[in-house]
Amino acid sequence: MNPTHWSVRDASDSDALFPVTEAEMAKLHDRLAESAVEQALVDVAYRTVDSPIGPMLLAVTEKGLVRVAFENEGFDAVLEQLSARISPRVLEVPRRLDRVAQELDEYFAGSRRSFDIPLDYRLSGGFRQLVQRHLPQIEYGQTLTYKQVAELVGRPTAVRAVGTACATNPLPVVVPCHRVLRTDGGLGGYLGGLEAKSALLLLEKAA
Repeated sequence: MNPTHWSVRDASDSDALFPVTEAEMAKLHDRLAESAVEQALVDVAYRTVDSPIGPMLLAVTEKGLVRVAFENEGFDAVLEQLSARISPRVLEVPRRLDRVAQELDEYFAGSRRSFDIPLDYRLSGGFRQLVQRHLPQIEYGQTLTYKQVAELVGRPTAVRAVGTACATNPLPVVVPCHRVLRTDGGLGGYLGGLEAKSALLLLEKAA
């Protein structure tokens, strides 16, 4: 079977056509992306990865991981939000996300219980960011209620606000909002859907 290709014209001979394979186009993209990074032309680098809970989009800034998105959020919409809220200089640069992808692979394989990658919390502010910064204190395989988290951050009456902070967490899985449940044991909300939240809790329980 012939490889899928596009044809481009040689500048020296308008009638000459040369096949360009998808692999060659990918290599060209990688070279251009790396060049853009070296010239500090990229403010947000991203890639997509597969996981047991579906495809995920990962994005980093110079400060660290800034976004983990689920497919149901719409990757194009997420990229538009990153462009509007951080910088329009957003580019797919898979190599910049190698470490993040590796740690996620280890987590889903059951060999990693916490993440060591730097995080950029700029997509959240105020009380929401305060809550999200405390979530990594919940140990792997353990759960707290929204009320307990409210007490943990020194705002025992802010139970509903804690729920909102968890439901809007821009760094799910890495910042473990899936470990926070309703007082009655219900799952509560989750950016990736309740099926994904349940799968993460089962993964940690089984490890």
